[in-house]
Amino acid sequence: MFTNLEHLGLAVHDLEAATALYTTLLGQAPYKKEHVASEAVDTVFFQVGGSKIELLAGTSPDSAITKYLGKKPEGIHHVAFEVDDIRAEMARLRQEGFTLLNEEPKRGADNKLVCFVHPKSAAGVLVELCQSISPLDHD
Repeated sequence: MFTNLEHLGLAVHDLEAATALYTTLLGQAPYKKEHVASEAVDTVFFQVGGSKIELLAGTSPDSAITKYLGKKPEGIHHVAFEVDDIRAEMARLRQEGFTLLNEEPKRGADNKLVCFVHPKSAAGVLVELCQSISPLDHD
């Protein structure tokens, strides 16, 4: 079950400049900076009420974010929703005809298991499913 809007992911070219901009805009510093080696991205998170803003910058030419920014301008890259049980939601979405970009959930930033729904099956929006995990879990 989808439980809430977890975050909006914003693709940026210059993470330092974007962090400074959003620190000023939101009137607060980010609560977390993280490198996700498996995705070749650096991330910065801001808490905004019950949701978050995630800034993403690619760290290699092969990064999905770097490729995305080669075709599109900076801005909203994905919408992420918290789910209770990511594997159950993945199965439900497959059964409903959605195309998922990964067969199994993988570790993402901010202590989450994640899976993406292909934009072609979600009205042009890249949707991320997120399930909170303990840093001690090994899924």
